[in-house]
Amino acid sequence: MLRAYVRETGADVPGSGGLLYLGLPCSALTLRVRVLHRSVTGWHRFGSVRVVTSDRGGSVPADVGLVAAALVRESTLGRGAPPYLGADAVGRIVNSAVRTGVHLARRRGETPGARGVTPFLDAEQALLLGHPFHPAPKSREGASDSELDAYSPELRGSFPLHWFAVHPDIVVGESADGRTPVELLRPLTDGLGLSVPDGMAVVPAHPWQARDVLARPAVRPLVDAGLLRPLGPAGPDWYPTSSVRTVHRPDADVMLKLSLGMRITNSRRNNLRGEMRLGVRAARLLAAGPAARLRAEHPEFGILRDFGWVSAGVDGDFETGSETGLETAVRDNPFPGGQGEGLCVAGLVAERTGPGDGSPPAHRALLSEAVARTARAHGVSTAEASARWLAAYLDVLAVPLIRLRAWYGIALEPHHQNTLVALDADGLPHAGWYRDSQGYYVAASHAADVEKLLPGAADGLDLVFDDAFVDERVAYYLGINNLLGLVGAFGALGLADEGDLLRVLRARLERLRAAEPGAKALLDLLLDAPVLRCKANYLTCVDGLDELVGDVESQSVYVDLTNPLAEAQR
Repeated sequence: MLRAYVRETGADVPGSGGLLYLGLPCSALTLRVRVLHRSVTGWHRFGSVRVVTSDRGGSVPADVGLVAAALVRESTLGRGAPPYLGADAVGRIVNSAVRTGVHLARRRGETPGARGVTPFLDAEQALLLGHPFHPAPKSREGASDSELDAYSPELRGSFPLHWFAVHPDIVVGESADGRTPVELLRPLTDGLGLSVPDGMAVVPAHPWQARDVLARPAVRPLVDAGLLRPLGPAGPDWYPTSSVRTVHRPDADVMLKLSLGMRITNSRRNNLRGEMRLGVRAARLLAAGPAARLRAEHPEFGILRDFGWVSAGVDGDFETGSETGLETAVRDNPFPGGQGEGLCVAGLVAERTGPGDGSPPAHRALLSEAVARTARAHGVSTAEASARWLAAYLDVLAVPLIRLRAWYGIALEPHHQNTLVALDADGLPHAGWYRDSQGYYVAASHAADVEKLLPGAADGLDLVFDDAFVDERVAYYLGINNLLGLVGAFGALGLADEGDLLRVLRARLERLRAAEPGAKALLDLLLDAPVLRCKANYLTCVDGLDELVGDVESQSVYVDLTNPLAEAQR
């Protein structure tokens, strides 16, 4: 919460070991906190927070509820925003803190060295603290503690899918390869042992969603008419991944992105038909040429497609706004049986908890463990191993993503949770993937070329945007969130100096700028702009915005940040 607040308000953070004072006149309070690590990329580490009680240095400890209320009050009354927004935001922050406490306590109770079922799931389950720049990264509203035991990746939860029988007249969906919804699901439904009425198909749902949707106006008439019938849970357990709503089963050929109306962080995670259609259209567009070129140039990089979707609805209406809450996207699973698994980058950099007695964990993050392997294997210092790790990561993930923008105008949203990386025996990245159907953009300058590749590619979808807007979003998702975030994580974990890594990053992007003229505008922005636009998760939370609703340009609050890459050349 503090890290997000100081970033979005432009507060000046003193050097490591100094004291940060935050004056909050709307509450007549001053907060004082020790800066354990000052980061040029914003990944600061803070000690406990205290409320200053006197000019002579008196202070008392502050809890999360008090600090949340004081900061949010400053950001509502101080900005002229409606006060009621503050109560909602404070509630989510406190809910997140409670959930985080449960996650930490549960992990501390595990047998030392306990891991997930597979390395892929272990990384997906590693985000005990959540997004490093969000005030309420673990808020989950509307579910009981016992439900969250099963639904939370941090608690290593798992559950069988809930199934509905659906009359064929109201089965809707599509796929990139032309398979029908029934054909898409057949590998998952065969052998479930469900008692399905003759002539009806089945669709899956998250068990929390299965209860919630029955009262929705779009669903109740379907049930009353006998067109939709709840069948209950069946089949093997699926495991929630870091997004909570996307589920994985090691022996399945696909992953499923389930609709989930539970509010998680800033949004209710209901799948919108428009975004699922976008995922299918993007899969077709990639298959029309870009995927083959990427494979040829970067065989170590892949994009996990959301290549199909299924739901139940009326009259085959595919438009956003007609959702029943039973929309499910079908995603590639390149890791069946636990082979060749990619690790979620957010899980790699996530801090681990110690045993609870004050002693640290053996490795503060999976990234720390990987870098230690690299240092041992190559006989180099931890700092040099970190630089080699970053260089390898850039080659397997950042370069192909930037080339996709340069060659085809196609841009993605590769934040840490949406990127996966596989590590070799020395701990170095050797393969990478992008996932998620929501984050696709085509730059307007390439729209005609994309239309030639796939006629009608943008029909009925929000896909084509001005080049400057596309580059601004790539600069945030790939630049600030992913690459600068990785540099910040190395620094916060004590693995390397951020300045040294910024120079590694800058040198690689400068070489790419010289080699890829089509990426010049994007790389000029990343390398030379004095400020970059950055999504403001704290202010978005305070303003009560749902980031999945509304126009792409206005779903979140954005602020300007000083660009440390531009500073690195001085």
